Amino acid sequence: MQGDGMNYVPEGKPEPVVKPGEFVIAAAALDHGHIFGMCKALTDAGATLKWVYDPDPVKVERFCKMFPGVQAAESEKQILDDPEVKLVCGAAVTSERCALGLRAIAAGKDYFTDKAPLTSLAQLEAAKKAVKETGRKYMCYFSERLHVEAAVFAGQLIKQGAIGKVIQIIGMGPHRESPGTRPDWFYQKDKYGGILCDIGSHQIEQFLYYADVEDATVVRSQIANYAHPQYPELDDFGDCMLVGDNGTSMYFRVDWFTPDGLRTWGDGRTFILGTEGYIELRKYINVGTEDVTGNHVFLVNKEGEKHFEVTGKVGYPFFGQLILDCINRTENAMTQEHVFKAAELCVKAQMQASKLA
Repeated sequence: MQGDGMNYVPEGKPEPVVKPGEFVIAAAALDHGHIFGMCKALTDAGATLKWVYDPDPVKVERFCKMFPGVQAAESEKQILDDPEVKLVCGAAVTSERCALGLRAIAAGKDYFTDKAPLTSLAQLEAAKKAVKETGRKYMCYFSERLHVEAAVFAGQLIKQGAIGKVIQIIGMGPHRESPGTRPDWFYQKDKYGGILCDIGSHQIEQFLYYADVEDATVVRSQIANYAHPQYPELDDFGDCMLVGDNGTSMYFRVDWFTPDGLRTWGDGRTFILGTEGYIELRKYINVGTEDVTGNHVFLVNKEGEKHFEVTGKVGYPFFGQLILDCINRTENAMTQEHVFKAAELCVKAQMQASKLA
């Protein structure tokens, strides 16, 4: 049984887009386990991981064991002052991710942060200003689409016209809390940003991508703490409805109620309705079966019913595209506007949320 999504590192087939030493990266701030998946995917795509820094030597030691050959920096400044470093990867406490990004951008680096990319509209404006003034990138690891082969494949099917025009999406992002393994900041709302800002950012980003949405309105959002009175600032449940500028809509639910009997950390699912068919993603498990794989894609359209299991068959093209975007100053992996719109909407969803009793 996989414990929790915080330390989930997807396995992928290395597909380098650059030669060793051609694109140097560094890791700074190891507060969330996603930093391992971020750096592994980039090194699989050919990036050279030169430095790691965190004030906690235990975290640095663990990181160095996973990435032999990386150098432990004495300070964040040592990373930022190194002209070889082109991209800084960070998984800081959520409320501190923007500040790290601003420092990286000021040092002339591109920035790749864990989700959520920031926690306030003031941070968003600061990030936009920095990007506009410098031309640097402020990218985000929306792993539930970028690092899940079923989600990548769904995007390919949609682009091929397999279900016509996307008109509605339903997303479900349950996670296992794994009590006793989470840091203190995970339970402090001013630091983690709230559930809709945090894991809700995955869902909102998928809506923008799959439904080809450039802007959207948060129609209604709700949060609750149903079962964690010992952590009064934790949202253990949240849901939200959005309407896109092109008339599409989305409903999503996120929660911390994955039961211990599930073989993985969360039964993440996405339902994508189009004018000519629909897609269901069972990202991490096909629940109730003996099948131990994830990445199940179900497609129904005029040609019939199809079931694809795509583990090891699709890959994770985002990471190689990001490297080439940083080198060529292009936007093929993800546009900056897309990142900032997802950030804006997840903050607004949290800000506008009604508290359920």
